[in-house]
Amino acid sequence: MARICLGLLVLALIVAVSRATKVTHCESNEPLKDDTVQIADCEDPPCQLKKGTDVNILYRFTPEQDVHSLKLSVQASMLFGITLPFIGVDGSDICDKIYLASETDQKVACPLAQGVDYIYKDSFPIKSYYPSISTTVYWALMNDWTSVTCFQVPAEIVSSSS
Repeated sequence: MARICLGLLVLALIVAVSRATKVTHCESNEPLKDDTVQIADCEDPPCQLKKGTDVNILYRFTPEQDVHSLKLSVQASMLFGITLPFIGVDGSDICDKIYLASETDQKVACPLAQGVDYIYKDSFPIKSYYPSISTTVYWALMNDWTSVTCFQVPAEIVSSSS
């Protein structure tokens, strides 16, 4: 009986962690497919980003061209249309955080091939000094200065006691 309960608990945790987050494409503002982005503990935005924690992300994408390097561009919109980078995340090289979508435990490295399904898996820090604000987070995977793929999601940066 204990094994069955434990098995059900593990299954419930897997389902809870693997729910897709509702996001939109950053250029067209169209919703992305349901399984494209998973931000931990955020199915329906705005996502609560707690200061002093790390947030896990899984992002499924298929490059439309060969990609020789991959870096993050992560920005938060502020008042009056100003965007600021997420310090500690923006500009980081992520070639070592890419997996084949068909084999989620098989890491690959850049270059990435056009038309192949990949998954980007990472965690990112919400620094304690970030301001407590409601914002839109723009998340892009960049090949040099060109966007490979991107999404945006409403978020709230909140104190860890929230």
